[in-house]
Amino acid sequence: MSTTTAVGRTGAESWRALRTPLLVTGLVVLGAIVILIAGAARTSGPFSPDSAKPTGAMALARLLEDHGVDVTGTDFLGEATESGAGKTLLVAPTGSLSRSDWQRISEAQWSHVVLIRPSLRALETLAPGVLDATESLPEDSRDPGCELPAAVKAGTATVGGTSYSAPDAAHTCYGDGINNTLVRTEVDGRIVDVVGTSRSFTNAELALDGNAALALNLLGTHSELVWYLPQYETSGYDDEENDGPPLVPPEVRYIAWALAFAAFVVALWRGRRLGPVVPEPLPVIVHAAETTEGRARLYRRSRARDRAAAALRESALGKLHKAHGIPRRAEPAAVVSTVAARTGRDPAMLYELLYGQPPVDDAALMFLSHELDVLTLEVRHP
Repeated sequence: MSTTTAVGRTGAESWRALRTPLLVTGLVVLGAIVILIAGAARTSGPFSPDSAKPTGAMALARLLEDHGVDVTGTDFLGEATESGAGKTLLVAPTGSLSRSDWQRISEAQWSHVVLIRPSLRALETLAPGVLDATESLPEDSRDPGCELPAAVKAGTATVGGTSYSAPDAAHTCYGDGINNTLVRTEVDGRIVDVVGTSRSFTNAELALDGNAALALNLLGTHSELVWYLPQYETSGYDDEENDGPPLVPPEVRYIAWALAFAAFVVALWRGRRLGPVVPEPLPVIVHAAETTEGRARLYRRSRARDRAAAALRESALGKLHKAHGIPRRAEPAAVVSTVAARTGRDPAMLYELLYGQPPVDDAALMFLSHELDVLTLEVRHP
């Protein structure tokens, strides 16, 4: 009689087995992506209007909204280059843009632009004449020192960081008499504010001195405020000092999180608890004696007399426990005393036979096996 054994699944069987898990995993991943997109804030990171961290600016965004200013946070360049007539644009100190990008922002005709710690390219394009000073001002509580109404109404503010020099026609505030943290200038009918630090307007420091009033006076000039956090998307990377976009764009983080969640779901599915053992008929018959002899040959080849002796003694002890009703966890002394009382053997010799040292050679192992057989026969037929 011939016996055949299947060595693998067919394509149809594999599909039937996998389609349900794949469908469930796909639905879970799709749901996770939808939740991430729907629940994720439009912006993130330092000085983000959606961030509640100490370095974020959610408190300032909420303050502006309470005073009737519609705040729109974005990190897309397209929203900063749309028509900005009658609106305020806040450019945060993040990312990197080329001169062509700053030129597009300038051509959008924003009524009011606020630059937080801007780059040299941003100053040249949007605030010509304003120069980045070589020295930074230490963070301190400073008086306005100017006639700019927004600063005069706010009074003292905790400012510091990058400072600037400006033309005589510009308003220069919160400085040391030479360099200033706040500069307001007017270019082509557009008001441009240059601020040397963002710390004063973060969640951690907004409540200090007149920081909140200063931020509200600077940013609340129009009913609509676009809060732009530059990333690395740009219309051209032709600047010599610009290294180009990063290898991994920021938007990839959403895809990475979705893939990580999918991998986690698959790991839970594939790592589920194993069910009960299912017996399967072998294609050949293996006799118990052949298995025993094969194991014995392995023990002999590796000279594992200790393991062979332990297996023989364990088998003999199992028979003795069953014959005398001795608990499986009984102490060796109790086992020896019970067997000695039944067989009349010397307890010391029984202890050495059942719990002694491993045999030193094959002859000793054979002798141990013979003695254990005799002992178990005596128990069966006293």
